[in-house]
Amino acid sequence: MDRIKEKMNQLRLEAEESASKVEELQGKVKTLEQENLQKEQEIISLTHKNNVLETEVDKLEAQVKDLKAAASEGQQHGTQNETLTRRLQLLEEEAEEADRTLREANEKLRQTDVKAGHFERKVQALEQERDQWESKYEEMAKKYAAVQKELEDFQNEINTI
Repeated sequence: MDRIKEKMNQLRLEAEESASKVEELQGKVKTLEQENLQKEQEIISLTHKNNVLETEVDKLEAQVKDLKAAASEGQQHGTQNETLTRRLQLLEEEAEEADRTLREANEKLRQTDVKAGHFERKVQALEQERDQWESKYEEMAKKYAAVQKELEDFQNEINTI
């Protein structure tokens, strides 16, 4: 009789531990899913920024090309040539800055993509672990129900004696 009570208490404790572990893992999964969503949004944002910067680089390169052509044609006009040269220099600096920003955005995009992959793997692992815990919990619940039934049957037999 005492062994049955001990076993029931042990099964209850195990069931409670399993339930709390499932809740904890579900919380972790939810947190990781939120982090994953944030990373995906950051990827989308960086991709858009990357596209905008690439367009700006193309536009600036076209302007640089146009200004170089205009500068070579305007050598007869010294003052105009100096102005165009200064403007060309500024545009080249802007193009270099845009190129540097583009490289930084690409690097951030790559890092974010790597992190997103990592979090996706982590979410999958936690979901598997959660499924295992849920399976154990269901198994323990069945065992608990069986022991509960066995106890009731045993009590009924004792009462009939």
